[in-house]
Amino acid sequence: MPKILFIATHRPNRSPSQRFRFEQYLDFLKSENWQYDFSYLISEKADKVFYKKGHFFQKIFIIINGFFKRLKDVNRASEYDIVFVQREAFITGTTYFEKRFAKTRAKLVFDFDDAIWLSNVSDANKKWNWLKNPSKTRKIITIADMVFAGNEYLANYAKETNHNVKIIPTTINTNRHVKKNTKNGDERICIGWTGSITTIQHFEYAIPFLTKIKRKYKDLIEIKVIGDSSYTNLELDIHGIAWSKDTEINELSSFDIGIMPLPNDEWSNGKCGLKGLQYMAIGIPTIMSPVGVNTEIINDGENGFLANSNDEWIIKIEALIESKELRASLGEKGRETVIKKYSVEANKNKYLTHFNELI
Repeated sequence: MPKILFIATHRPNRSPSQRFRFEQYLDFLKSENWQYDFSYLISEKADKVFYKKGHFFQKIFIIINGFFKRLKDVNRASEYDIVFVQREAFITGTTYFEKRFAKTRAKLVFDFDDAIWLSNVSDANKKWNWLKNPSKTRKIITIADMVFAGNEYLANYAKETNHNVKIIPTTINTNRHVKKNTKNGDERICIGWTGSITTIQHFEYAIPFLTKIKRKYKDLIEIKVIGDSSYTNLELDIHGIAWSKDTEINELSSFDIGIMPLPNDEWSNGKCGLKGLQYMAIGIPTIMSPVGVNTEIINDGENGFLANSNDEWIIKIEALIESKELRASLGEKGRETVIKKYSVEANKNKYLTHFNELI
């Protein structure tokens, strides 16, 4: 019976990257007679301080504790057929552990879904930026036996130093992402965005066109932000909602229109369209910036909208506000797209095929 060791930063159900990359395939792998273990660095208790400002000595302890945890993983790596590293084995700039894993009998798989060769540190940990080393991504790719990239843009970067690169899109469990009736008589049109504290900056790109929409429709619309409970915008009457796995589907189901604005930069071109895919899976008509993989996911006007300028965003949001039929048809086509191309069911055998190929 083959065995795999998953190496990640966060505990299960904590990180979107982990949840929508490999965690939702664990039961399937088990059903196919694969054994696995999951080793993560930041516990629920540690998480409460690690991404907040200050707490210097507690963060040092978390890093030291994580170092010894990874040493144990290295020492047991040869018990496995595959060591699967999601984004990085350790939270500083070192590639020490990946190099050690590569020297064991286990095959090393490296998985990434962002342009993580670029610097991107949370605001709470800016002072720790000197410990990070984005260039380590290329070094890990070089020594990996196989690389899983979330889209073609990332795959092309990986292929510069590794010939064994597979494109595995970020996927949605469409059995879980099913729209619930949460409106309860509320006739307002809800324009929604979901993300995290680290990606709230992308929502800010929507402020200019949402301001004009709000001024025109006033109380006929509601704007909802999920993922950063500290976020507020009084002019738009936004009070951020904390993300929770338990309430995620209900909150998303309250959206009548889902938006994913992005700048056209190198980091955004590496994104895998997760926000948009979540909206589409639930049947929410979706508008995305035409950046990177978004242009592959959305056929403009068929299964969603692409919008570049503020004027385009306004025109397409207004069209959806004004037409319940358009919202329904784009939402239905969007869900069909996810089921066909970006669902767990449509992609689960790719993991199995590539793992078997490797061993």
